[in-house]
Amino acid sequence: MIVDDQTKDNYLKGRGAQFNPHNRFAANTYVKEHVEGIDDWEVENQKTTFIIGQSKSIVNKVDSPDVGMAYSLNPYQGCEHGCTYCYARNAHEYWGFSAGLDFETKIIVKKDAPALFKKFLEKKGWNAETISLSGNTDCYQPAEREYKITRQLLEIALEYRQPIGMITKNSLILRDKDILQEMAKLNLCMVYISINSLNEKLRLVMEPRTTTIKQRLKVVEELSTAGIPTGVMVAPLIPGLSDHEIPAILKTIASAGAIKAGYTIVRLNGAIGPIFEDWLRQNFPDRFDKVWHAIQSCHSGNVNDSRFGQRMKGDGNIAQLINDTFKLHCRLNQLNVQSITLDSSLFKVPKPQLSLF
Repeated sequence: MIVDDQTKDNYLKGRGAQFNPHNRFAANTYVKEHVEGIDDWEVENQKTTFIIGQSKSIVNKVDSPDVGMAYSLNPYQGCEHGCTYCYARNAHEYWGFSAGLDFETKIIVKKDAPALFKKFLEKKGWNAETISLSGNTDCYQPAEREYKITRQLLEIALEYRQPIGMITKNSLILRDKDILQEMAKLNLCMVYISINSLNEKLRLVMEPRTTTIKQRLKVVEELSTAGIPTGVMVAPLIPGLSDHEIPAILKTIASAGAIKAGYTIVRLNGAIGPIFEDWLRQNFPDRFDKVWHAIQSCHSGNVNDSRFGQRMKGDGNIAQLINDTFKLHCRLNQLNVQSITLDSSLFKVPKPQLSLF
């Protein structure tokens, strides 16, 4: 479903989604059909706003068996990066917002995350399993530059000797290289950088407020040189649009120092379907049918498959070709040779400091 026939003149540059699809949990929705017939219609402000949230807990148990993490911690909800395909968009509906522009412009900031993190780590019986930062939205999105919540969480993790896995596509992570380096010395961290294309023009429209590809490769190189185990998630690959880049991406990241690589194939569940369809029609009208049908071919004729084990990698001929190509070039570039197991045996709750007064 396309909400509006927008032209390049009113295309919202710097935003991935171009509209707010209806929130499935909302009873009502507003639609502007005839602008001349509405006197008091307010054009929605597309500037980013930050909402201070309050949470009862901050660490989430991940029950999905195919996402590669047991626990996740997300200091922000919503993400200004604006990636059109982002699976986290649907979660924004639980907060009463839309998965479209709201996801990119209404960012919930969890300032209480550090205190809640300490409270969680001090629970009786916690066995220091690896916690992923972030499993949902990017912990180094632009808001982090001001709020510095992720840095506080890493300081706590180092103090408690809590193993942390990270994934980001923002070069702001280099600000925290000092903490990550200390954690790496104790085998307490593993970092993944997201790079799903080397095409800067594609990156600019698909992930409008993210760090450039050149900068992300610099991040891989700097973290690796600093002794921090670094991998790359080539995710999501979009058949017919970016899957042909697999050999070049894997060769480039290996040269930059990455030791691991993984991938997923794009799946367009929930509100992401119409958001991505609208984006694809507007930016690649000449390739829309080819790309859309290629995505469908990877998900049994649909653009989404919710089956565990199948939903991330897809099935069918195109999905198999992607899988074979990825494995071959990982082998050629000696990626995924090393096994990284973070150390949970060092975990300890620091003793409280006694006051002199």
